[in-house]
Amino acid sequence: MKHTLIVAACAAGYACHADAQPAVALYGLIDTGILYVDNAKGHTAWQAASGDVTGSHWGLVGREDLSGGTKAVFELENGFSATNGTARQGGRLFGYQAYAGVSNTRLGTVTLGRQYDSVVDYLAALSFTGIHPGGNNLSAHPYDNDNLNNSFRVNNSIKYASVNYAGLKFGALYGFSNDTGFDNNRLYSFGASYGAGPVSLGAGFLQANNGGGGNTNGAITLTDRTFIAALQRTYGAGAAYAFGPARVGMVWTRTQLGGLDTINGPNSLGLLQNGQGACFSNYEINGSYLITPMFSVTGEYTFTDGALSTASGSHHPKWNEVSVQADYLFSKRTDVYLQTSYQHIDSDGSGLTANIASQSPSSNDQQLVVAVGLRHRF
Repeated sequence: MKHTLIVAACAAGYACHADAQPAVALYGLIDTGILYVDNAKGHTAWQAASGDVTGSHWGLVGREDLSGGTKAVFELENGFSATNGTARQGGRLFGYQAYAGVSNTRLGTVTLGRQYDSVVDYLAALSFTGIHPGGNNLSAHPYDNDNLNNSFRVNNSIKYASVNYAGLKFGALYGFSNDTGFDNNRLYSFGASYGAGPVSLGAGFLQANNGGGGNTNGAITLTDRTFIAALQRTYGAGAAYAFGPARVGMVWTRTQLGGLDTINGPNSLGLLQNGQGACFSNYEINGSYLITPMFSVTGEYTFTDGALSTASGSHHPKWNEVSVQADYLFSKRTDVYLQTSYQHIDSDGSGLTANIASQSPSSNDQQLVVAVGLRHRF
């Protein structure tokens, strides 16, 4: 729940009018629980964890009416660990988002800062991660290769988002390299969505250039990058249909990588830096059912078809992932959940093992994770 505060701008010495006072809202979510992994580098693991499903975060959003349907807007959002109090996203104060801009009721919104790309804005809501606002950290596609689970944000970016035209929304984003090399770590994306009655549609595209180069102050920083690669191109589309207490959806995405060095995480591909690449095609079906107003069940199945070149040759690994979650609401602000996620990989000689989200990789071709947690929103 967001609590609106009136900022005393006049007390700070600014000339202002009663109808132009800015409004600021504080909001957040704390997700904490117990996590079990059946195979983490060959061992079982029990952990106290924060953000098992939804990343713990807090933020401030603000607006000020400027007249004529125009407002100044901003958002500052911090990601943190509830188990030890540290900041996530490489220790950033506002690692989720940090932007300011101008919004108009007829023309749309333009913002500048650290922001989400268009694949996240227009397509992620149709995936299993999008059924759970804020993402689902145990059900991302392998290595979150399509960024539907928000593994990286875009720095130095300018974004346009349209108003809602009878259910149609669209937008675009450009992340500057902030370097003399125009495309040395830049990113651009665009997307659109449509909703009418029970039907929802969405599509998105992004391209990151030279994300594996030496410029760490560009669009994507080293601690954010899913891959260390010279080129990442991701695109996809999805649809969902709601009927009564149920919802079903499907999402297809494809990520192509050029000049790939490695996955930026514990399960390195060990590729040669000679222009070799990889691609991932994800096929997801998902659904949710509201058993009672307080109790819901959601689930998804994703098949990922991969292709990559390593020093040992060309390989075609394939992943099968299943996630099921049961959630009970104590109130509008507090709920408890039980989620099970399972992954199996046919590595095709690539040396890859099962690896669910940000967990330590398995020592073999399968991994099971069970999480029990509590979430509180404010």
